[in-house]
Amino acid sequence: MQDSVQKISFKAQQLKFREDAILDAVNHLLARKGFDLMTMDEVAAEVGIAKASLYKHFASKEALASASMARLIDRAIAVVHEMPGTLSPLDKLKGLVRWAVTSHLANTMPLLPSTRSSIQQTLTNYPPYMEKVGRLIEALGLWIEQAQANGSLSASLPGEVILYTIFARSCDPVADFLKLGGAFSDHEIVEILVKTCFDGMTRDKSAS
Repeated sequence: MQDSVQKISFKAQQLKFREDAILDAVNHLLARKGFDLMTMDEVAAEVGIAKASLYKHFASKEALASASMARLIDRAIAVVHEMPGTLSPLDKLKGLVRWAVTSHLANTMPLLPSTRSSIQQTLTNYPPYMEKVGRLIEALGLWIEQAQANGSLSASLPGEVILYTIFARSCDPVADFLKLGGAFSDHEIVEILVKTCFDGMTRDKSAS
């Protein structure tokens, strides 16, 4: 009986390893091309498996992208939970943006679907994704409210505007252009985007 359980467990581990490899490939392709241009053939080639094997794990391109986006939100939630409790709400928000931009520069951050993407409706109808997005929004919304209450974020801005601005940093093309230019390191690009996201582009008060 114990041997049977171990064999099932090993098989389950193999399955998860293969699916993680598939989703890693999907992440890279979604980061580089987006959902509409990604094909199942490309995913199979990136992983090094036959397309028929790919379909054994995921029935469609929509199922692949949905699983990839759900895993992305899982990782974002993990980052949120790992934030030290001693950090201020603003510093926690900055930490999440640092993680997002760093992942983007490493081509491991899937492009967030726009309202015009054909995957948007699929994700809206995918309960695991929507439930996880709801939990992430709840956590960030609390940090935003706290930061506005203590004056570190503008209270005149609707919280929704701040939230979506933070989300947008994960697929900000400014990071790509700066990296292509070669004048800045990845770390410098991350800090530039964090600064412009939260401080804007006005003159530093310390310089006046």
